Amino acid sequence: MTGSGERKKLKVAVTGANGQLGRELVMLETGGRFDIIGLGRTELDITNLEQCRSVLSRLRPDVVIHCAAYTAVDRAEAEPDEAFRINAAGSRNVAVAAREIGAKLCAVSTDYVFDGAGAVPYKEYDRTNPQTVYGQSKLAGEQAVSSLHDRYFIVRTSWVFGAYGNNFVKTMLKLSSERDKLTVVADQWGSPTYTRDLAIFLLELAETDYYGIYHASNNGVCSWYEFAQAIMEESGCRTQVAPCTTAEFPRPAPRPHYSVMDHSAIRSNGLTPLRHWREALKHYLSNNTLV
Repeated sequence: MTGSGERKKLKVAVTGANGQLGRELVMLETGGRFDIIGLGRTELDITNLEQCRSVLSRLRPDVVIHCAAYTAVDRAEAEPDEAFRINAAGSRNVAVAAREIGAKLCAVSTDYVFDGAGAVPYKEYDRTNPQTVYGQSKLAGEQAVSSLHDRYFIVRTSWVFGAYGNNFVKTMLKLSSERDKLTVVADQWGSPTYTRDLAIFLLELAETDYYGIYHASNNGVCSWYEFAQAIMEESGCRTQVAPCTTAEFPRPAPRPHYSVMDHSAIRSNGLTPLRHWREALKHYLSNNTLV
């Protein structure tokens, strides 16, 4: 919070409100500190500039958290126009409409803006070099936001899991109920991110004027293989997990070998760091078995 005195209740509009992170934000219990309005695809088509203008000018939010995105990483290689229409032009539309009504903009981005060829955590201002259509389209969205809006947060995240939508944790749990043994890639490294923890961070950030680029993932580093092992251990599954290489599981879109992100902007601005991914996984497994 900037300044002192009584806290103003922020009105927050969330695009992509039916997605994994968007729904988490809409469903989050905030103790009345925020008035959160969810905008799914039926309420807001981000690829339509006039609709973005009319919806946001009617709602007049203080902050727009832009979660809507094209996230089908492999499919994007075959349909780049669609990925750019949503991730680049859609972000442009949201940025233009938010700026016109004086709303702050918090745009969610991805570790895929980097090439993943490094061996040390990426800082916020390290050189981007996306290797996939998805990553290129998300970077184009970042560039639209930073050039068209003057009060923005760009928040890059990675390996997202949570109660809503499909994700790696749910996939592993489903497969473990069907098989005795699973094979998981062991030469890709990153940091899992729990949507609940990310949502809480985004709202904390939205209350500030600390604009700029942020890297936000849960603390700690693991491979997909280690993540899968932890899921089995924490959920009590007996399914065995065996390691394999990326080369053994080729995909249309290349995956980053190393996409660990440094959280220097969170530290330097005195914001609350996200807890360790393993602790977040335990919380998820003990609270979200029914969704």
